[in-house]
Amino acid sequence: MTTTNDILVIEDDEIMREALAEWLEAAGYVVRKAADGSAGLAAVRSAAPALVVTDIHMPGTSGAVVIAELQQHHPDIPVIAISGLFQMGRGLDADSAVALGAARTLAKPFTRRELLQAVTVADLAARKRAEYLTRQVFESASDGVAVIGRDYRYQRVNPVYERNWGMPAERIVGMHVADLSGTDVFERTLKPHLDRCLAGEHVTFAEWFTTQLGRFYLSVSYSPLRLDSERLEAVLVISRDLTDHVLASEALREAQAALARVNRVTTLGVLAASIAHEVNQPLAAMVSSAGSCTRWLAAEPPQLEKARRSLERLARDGQRASEVIDRIRALVMRQPPRRDLVDVKETVLDVIALTRDQMRRNNIALETAFADGMPSVRGDRVQLQQVMLNLIANAIDAMSAPGDRPRRLVIGCAAEAAGGVCIEVRDSGPGIALEMADKLFEPFCTSKPQGIGMGLSISRSIVEAHGGRLWVASNLPHGALFQLSLPTGEP
Repeated sequence: MTTTNDILVIEDDEIMREALAEWLEAAGYVVRKAADGSAGLAAVRSAAPALVVTDIHMPGTSGAVVIAELQQHHPDIPVIAISGLFQMGRGLDADSAVALGAARTLAKPFTRRELLQAVTVADLAARKRAEYLTRQVFESASDGVAVIGRDYRYQRVNPVYERNWGMPAERIVGMHVADLSGTDVFERTLKPHLDRCLAGEHVTFAEWFTTQLGRFYLSVSYSPLRLDSERLEAVLVISRDLTDHVLASEALREAQAALARVNRVTTLGVLAASIAHEVNQPLAAMVSSAGSCTRWLAAEPPQLEKARRSLERLARDGQRASEVIDRIRALVMRQPPRRDLVDVKETVLDVIALTRDQMRRNNIALETAFADGMPSVRGDRVQLQQVMLNLIANAIDAMSAPGDRPRRLVIGCAAEAAGGVCIEVRDSGPGIALEMADKLFEPFCTSKPQGIGMGLSISRSIVEAHGGRLWVASNLPHGALFQLSLPTGEP
């Protein structure tokens, strides 16, 4: 018996077709039959057989067309060409059939033994071809490919292993996995995954590995190999070195984070006067409360209750000054992203407090509209403050140019019907030109003479990282409307 099992017989003569099927089925093959070339090609397209036996000279679509079609679309399927005209010198001869791609030819009439022998030879040729292609894939793969036995020893490795480990494949074959990776990596990471695969599971994982050759980030897959038996014999290992890719990604994230910090500092530089104002207010109140307390204690008799209230105001203003400084420090410092439940209204009010003095100096009237009972969102409060700071600072800049038009800034928050929170920032400035609207969130796109064009790009990245959206529209009759939508946080 050969490994070929599914054979397609294409023969227009019914008696011959049935005889071929009977001989092959008696030998243990599964046989499908087709009465002409068209039906045969349709059967191949439906389910590719392991081997095709076809008459060459048939009305309509001939066996020659079938062979040519299989060579183009299914070159891995061997074909046995049969014909009663091969020995008569009429039509397509046997040599021409082989030139077309037939693995074997048989001249009618032929015996059952001759047919089965041809099937065996064609199957062996197909197996050799398949083995050759498999070897080519194995040897030329850009990823590391290996076969590891149940004893955790390498049975076969491709040239990538030779390059990575600086030793010939012949030396690696037979080595224990721990001999290459190191005992710690083998016991901690590789052996548990190999054991899962040897139990029949397909396993994939990716992580950093530290070996005697250095530190690498590898994506690895383990696939079970049964090798013609029910018992799992080995593991196919495919590993891809992603070290350069991961390092580049980390460098990009670091650069983006650094750029975000620069943007925050740049924005805060513009708001320096507002920051000084916010800090000076509670400090002045503290000085006033301290003076009042001193007077009430120096009175005859001492006014202890009034002095106590002055001390309470002093403590409250000191706390307020501390909160202002903490807000500023949080916006500037490098901090890892967080995923806390964030009160949107409180976050927006914090940023308004930082920018209120700048609004006052530019004669901007502020209106707020906060819906009641808004749900919290999950995210990084500092990053969301940065987004709001960018949007509000941009709105203030847009309305700072001289003119008679009323300067009006509207900030609103409301729950969305689909589940989420929507924040709006409306200004009465000149608005966004149509040609700028599509590019506004691209890096280095800005309408400000002194701008670097990163604020809105970073803001959209932050919002999208939180699972939300940030977009711009016109605020009729004048100005721009920036809206951002954030999903609600899980309780």
